[in-house]
Amino acid sequence: MPLRTLLARFAIALVALASTACERAVFAVANRGVAPPEATVAFAPDAGLALDVYRPAMSGKAPVVVFFYGGAWERGERTQYRFVGRRLAGEGVLAIVADYRTWPRAGFPAFVEDGARAVAWARRHAIEYGGDPQRIYVAGHSAGAQIAALIGTDARYLAPHGLAPRDLAGVIGLAGPYEFSISGRLVPIFGPRTQWRAAQAVHAVNGDEPPFLLVHGTDDRVVWAAGSERMAERLRAAGVRADLVLLPGAGHTAPLQGLYRPTRAPAVLPAIRAFVHPDPG
Repeated sequence: MPLRTLLARFAIALVALASTACERAVFAVANRGVAPPEATVAFAPDAGLALDVYRPAMSGKAPVVVFFYGGAWERGERTQYRFVGRRLAGEGVLAIVADYRTWPRAGFPAFVEDGARAVAWARRHAIEYGGDPQRIYVAGHSAGAQIAALIGTDARYLAPHGLAPRDLAGVIGLAGPYEFSISGRLVPIFGPRTQWRAAQAVHAVNGDEPPFLLVHGTDDRVVWAAGSERMAERLRAAGVRADLVLLPGAGHTAPLQGLYRPTRAPAVLPAIRAFVHPDPG
């Protein structure tokens, strides 16, 4: 192998390691002083997948939010998102942060199927942790939002568990890709071209969806906000409620920053709060 090629690959590896180290450092700061979950459960032991449960202080049946993290379908782990689980629990939500298989361990649609298994677990066990099984929301950031959106639009994922998208109380998408191009490193993740369309939640909308809350920064250069706008349009055209919250001048991580420190993106938490705790009047 030419020396130039070896050096180039070494440089790429260094950048990847630096990025991973930086990411870990960021999450370490975000989770500093945050209480651990009340429970950790293996919801898919055959696949080595677990979820963390964060209980709210309130008594009675709380709405349930099953959250999927981002990471370009290649990285991420539930323990990095302790701050999300604890923030949602502080809002009177039974929060569940679930793992799913990432590439190269698994590609599309396996990670969406993993997400559906976590939702089915939440439906069966929510009451044991003070949650309302009739009020299950799915949520996610970035790649996790793509997973959440497909669970909420494409009936094939919940069907094996005796559920349908309409059985969900809602979907919360934070900076999610719902209509995106598949090229480069995404090609092996999403497999044959014949299934690329099925990876786009915007194409699965048929009017049988639960309400959606879509939050996106207008200056997001990782996942363009136009995708959330398009998703909202498709849902509304199908007669489905779609709340779109655009964060002016904000980037890709802004919705997460709104959960880490609400003052950094002050529109995020109130929007989620209003969505999961609708005014009965």
